[in-house]
Amino acid sequence: MRSEIRHNPDFGLLRVTFDQPGETIITEAGAMVARDSAIDMKTNLQGGLGSALKRRVLGGESLFQNTFTATSPNQTLFIAPPAEGTIECVNLEPGMELFLQSGAYLASVPSVMLDTKWQGARGFFAGGLFLLRAYGHGPVWFATYGGLHAIDIGTTYPGYVCDNAHMVAFSQGLKYEVQKLGGLKSLFFSGEGLVCKFSGQGRLWLQTRNPAALAAFLHPFRRVGASD
Repeated sequence: MRSEIRHNPDFGLLRVTFDQPGETIITEAGAMVARDSAIDMKTNLQGGLGSALKRRVLGGESLFQNTFTATSPNQTLFIAPPAEGTIECVNLEPGMELFLQSGAYLASVPSVMLDTKWQGARGFFAGGLFLLRAYGHGPVWFATYGGLHAIDIGTTYPGYVCDNAHMVAFSQGLKYEVQKLGGLKSLFFSGEGLVCKFSGQGRLWLQTRNPAALAAFLHPFRRVGASD
């Protein structure tokens, strides 16, 4: 299987080319843009109903996922996230873990597992964040809203603080703490809310735009119908 990310950083599109029959990729529901007509597609609850419900309720992902399987060599599949932005690929090796913000997951190969039951997420639950833990081996693709900004903590920076809505993913080796920015006045009136404080050694991926901030910006301009 070969993959190519096109149209980054604004309108990322993932092209997957299968090298042989039987190769498979799993995607979020609704991610397909186009495909070879002979590629087999199945929609199912990955890992059963219990695991799918955890991903939906705790991880913000679709209840159902699509599995695309090649039936002959050189078949192609195009997938994309719902919002405009950047697609990133991380190739997991055995023992590696990647933690994804809710809604960031786009696709992976079957040898990559997704988990919402890891105990380290408790701090994020308290801060209103839900994470997926990706582990196993092989490529996993995730997407941002806006551009992608990667920070190597522990080498370039000894620590880092980011707004929780801009955090997309981070690698193992990073420790985090969810906290408010300043006192109560800053929490409610600064527009920043809760932040994530990272330390340790690893990579942090941030998105340059915040969907909630966009919604708040557009709210005053929305059309309101007349009441009866």
